[in-house]
Amino acid sequence: MKQFLTILLLALPAIVIADDRPTYQTDFPPEEFQSRWQRIYDKIGSDSVAVLQGVSMTEGFQVPRQSNEFYYLCGVETPHSYLLLDGRRRKTTLYLPPRNARLEASEGKVLSAADAELARTLTGADEVLGTDEMRTEWIKIPVGTIYVPFAPAELTSQSRLELIAANAAIASDYWDGRLPREALFIELLRARYPRTKVQDLTPILDELRSVKSAREIALIRRASQLAGLGVMEAIRSTRPGVYEYQLDAAARYIFLLNGARLEAYRSITASGTTNIWNPHYYRNQRRLDGGDLVLMDYAPDYRYYVSDIGRMWPVNGTYSPVQRELVGFVLAYRNAILQRIRPGVTAAQIMQEAKGAMEPVFAKTKFSKPEYEKAARVLVDKGGGVFSHPVGMAVHDDGAYIDKPLQAGHVFSIDPQLRVPEENLYIRYEDTVVVTKDGVENFTDFLPSELNDLEKLTREAGIVQKVAPAK
Repeated sequence: MKQFLTILLLALPAIVIADDRPTYQTDFPPEEFQSRWQRIYDKIGSDSVAVLQGVSMTEGFQVPRQSNEFYYLCGVETPHSYLLLDGRRRKTTLYLPPRNARLEASEGKVLSAADAELARTLTGADEVLGTDEMRTEWIKIPVGTIYVPFAPAELTSQSRLELIAANAAIASDYWDGRLPREALFIELLRARYPRTKVQDLTPILDELRSVKSAREIALIRRASQLAGLGVMEAIRSTRPGVYEYQLDAAARYIFLLNGARLEAYRSITASGTTNIWNPHYYRNQRRLDGGDLVLMDYAPDYRYYVSDIGRMWPVNGTYSPVQRELVGFVLAYRNAILQRIRPGVTAAQIMQEAKGAMEPVFAKTKFSKPEYEKAARVLVDKGGGVFSHPVGMAVHDDGAYIDKPLQAGHVFSIDPQLRVPEENLYIRYEDTVVVTKDGVENFTDFLPSELNDLEKLTREAGIVQKVAPAK
């Protein structure tokens, strides 16, 4: 006990010193941000500036999280910060708000205008000023064009398409109709700089974000590891009588235990035909019944980077003949795709190659119903979403990859989906992969995918049985 107290007392000064230093990320050095800025300067030209608006203060007690695009360019999490990339001088200015005692009392010390020199060192910015200086003509005229992101800013568990849909619903509501924060910022820029063009920075950012750096890939790899470990714990915890939300809790426990503060997206933990048929089912309330399948699609947000994985397994630990037939076919197609991913070819080329490789599989598969063979043919002919969305800072990340040759650093979801509409059957596998210089890395290759291995895992003891036995 005395030794423990000595260690604790020795640690206290270090804790106090650490707490006195504003919080700032440690995953990216200033050189990486500076490299991104230089690429933006090259794109916007020498007569333009780019402006980015950081997130506003949280409303309530949710965990604060910076917008993806702002964090991508400077790593600063302080709310109400701004970043100015001046293409004329190729200089970067970070604007920080004054110290907020109320914010720091509840959330800890963050970078503020009082930390200008420290912020300059941490981010690599040429200059750090207070946001009060933005009340004057902070974008010095003349300037040909102001670039600003037109797309909505992505925050916790958010992706662009879903944000656009939500904004459209608000706009069409006669008793609401408020402007998104990004649109208001664009209007203010146009009103305050009427002689200057305002153009969309989003395509430039998307192009940058489409190819991940080594440090980004390392974070996605870790998020994928946690996702796989979480799904494995849910599989172990599966028994008839357990509830979907308990499997959700088992996976989430693993995420939190290993340092992930947030979710990449809300958990899809679906059991039974009706729930599984809804691809984005989220209620997670149903009791698991023997004979059903479970579909889990779930991943954490780990230091602003995410993953996206999914597996299907039997509640009672054994696939029925029909389940084995259909799940096994989707697995075979998924494997045929994974084996052919490499840089320099398009997704369409890989799908065509995989289609040829699946003919022997069709030849030896005895489908129990014509509808099943038809669904399998549709999957292989059309891909069934096998080359899915990019993955990165958002689960449905930005930056197109599918219509051009793949290159090292492209990260995306492989998500083949088989549908039998006559019986409301929906079968899928999902993994997140990165294209490497000579092939592909499946971040969740350690997560069982073979049917016998998934069955075996259901027979192991899970966390749910240890802490909350089924009643």
